[in-house]
Amino acid sequence: MKQNIKNELIRLQRQILQCRLCQDTFGFEPHPIVLGKHNAKIMQISQAPSKSVHETGKPFNDASGRKLRQEWYEISDEDFYNPDNFYIVSMAHCYPGKAPGGGDRRPPKICSKQWLLKEMELVDNEIYIIIGGVAAEFFFPGEKITALAFEDKQINGKPTYILPHPSPLNMKWFRDYPDFEAERIFKIQKEVHKILGIKKTTS
Repeated sequence: MKQNIKNELIRLQRQILQCRLCQDTFGFEPHPIVLGKHNAKIMQISQAPSKSVHETGKPFNDASGRKLRQEWYEISDEDFYNPDNFYIVSMAHCYPGKAPGGGDRRPPKICSKQWLLKEMELVDNEIYIIIGGVAAEFFFPGEKITALAFEDKQINGKPTYILPHPSPLNMKWFRDYPDFEAERIFKIQKEVHKILGIKKTTS
């Protein structure tokens, strides 16, 4: 049964990599990003790849990713990019381009309906980590990330933690809600270490 699920996910990932549903909307060649295996311990779902990720093909290969790995999770790049540890995905698998008013476009809704929900059915993860307000709104409509970031939630009966986006552009949120980085993130970090079997050493 697990082998069938593994093969089904591999087939789905191949379809995702070939997807060009949004090419006309974007006005450039999409570059779908997929990383993770069917047995990944943590399924991390964010908004959409950045331009840097679009160019390199490596998720969270930017300032947001460095903050996420080094400061919040406190794990190595090797642990983060290990497909047995993390299934790294977004509401949109591709960089959506720049919005006319600045910043990135919102992820096209068709992507999560076409691909993400199917991936969630096939990945046997232990916990979910949801990053950013757009992804949080998808799973918890009507709830504000200012509250969700401090709550333990569940998706599909599995523990779920919501993070604000670690982007440098989100500094005002961190200033307005200092308890997140002062206290809350350490509970999430501890859970990540426990799931991955990482023993934190003290100097």
